Amino acid sequence: MEGAEMTNTFEIRSGGSLRTNSTGKLTGYAAVYNSESRDLGGFVEIIRRGAFDASLKSGVNIRALWQHDGKALLGTTQAGTLRLIEDPKGLAFELDLPSTSTGKDLSILVDRGDVAGCSFGFRVRENGDRWEERGTSLVRELLDVDLIEITLTDDPAYMDTSIAKRSMPQLAGARSLHALWLDTL
Repeated sequence: MEGAEMTNTFEIRSGGSLRTNSTGKLTGYAAVYNSESRDLGGFVEIIRRGAFDASLKSGVNIRALWQHDGKALLGTTQAGTLRLIEDPKGLAFELDLPSTSTGKDLSILVDRGDVAGCSFGFRVRENGDRWEERGTSLVRELLDVDLIEITLTDDPAYMDTSIAKRSMPQLAGARSLHALWLDTL
């Protein structure tokens, strides 16, 4: 399981269930608020609403990757191929899959149900997390983080994340990305 992973510069978390469509658009949730992760090595984690606000407002380029692999780039906010929004449920996304071997393979894996979730890489901002003991459990709450990337994964730590493949007719009728994501629920 991917679960908790520390790199020299940022942390990685994962979760969810995924689906695709014939046009190569994926929508879903890279993170869901107030949902406990799996055990991440002696603690569980909960993402609080607003944790990604600063990153999204800053305009920094955020990447979409396959399995946190920088060589398997799927989209970026800078290019407009990855769109992110925080809503009451969590960090929602829409991704235009590239016409690369990775994008095509991923579309098939999502359709088959082999790729079932999402993940994200982040750095905790100063005072951006809170730790507490709850009985015999240690809980970390993420309050304010710098979002580095979202990733599609086959073994998420947060099982409540999701992805769905959307067709153009479904997109044409949506009033906004937010309405489309609500339809995914």
